[in-house]
Amino acid sequence: MKATILDLRYKMKHILKALERNEKITILYHGKEKGILIPGRKEKKIQVKDHPFFGMNKEEKKSVVEQMDKLRGPRYNAF
Repeated sequence: MKATILDLRYKMKHILKALERNEKITILYHGKEKGILIPGRKEKKIQVKDHPFFGMNKEEKKSVVEQMDKLRGPRYNAF
């Protein structure tokens, strides 16, 4: 899509919709290209169960609290 400076000012709604459609927008000033607007990345929404660390300790029969205590360890080393 090509847009002029006036389009940016008066038709911003149309430009934002074009960005939502993943279109690149070329900005023109006096008929010459001055820049390009590129759509931002959309965040991938993954579920917790799809995370690689989900269920990594499922073989262990400890409770969550016991596992967290094991991971954290003691605050100070006893003499």
